[in-house]
Amino acid sequence: GAQSINVRHILCEKHGKKEEAVAKLNAGVKFDEVAKEFSEDKARQGGSLGWKVKGALLPEFEKVAFELEPSSTNNPKWGECKTSEGYHIIMVEGRK
Repeated sequence: GAQSINVRHILCEKHGKKEEAVAKLNAGVKFDEVAKEFSEDKARQGGSLGWKVKGALLPEFEKVAFELEPSSTNNPKWGECKTSEGYHIIMVEGRK
């Protein structure tokens, strides 16, 4: 399996806000645009966390992220999890 992933996420403190973000994604809005509007993690534009190696992320996040198929922000395949930071919507752009 992959040892590192190029990952983006949308982080919401409240479940309701996460649900609004999911509704936007389901409506076809680009992942990075939804991240700019909804994510409470402003570290990077469009929710990008960059390349992360196994063991560098929270376990709940990593479990979902490493199982996702790579996709694009235009047509994202995403997963969700809850961590101590809040609710995450996760997509992976690349694996190696």
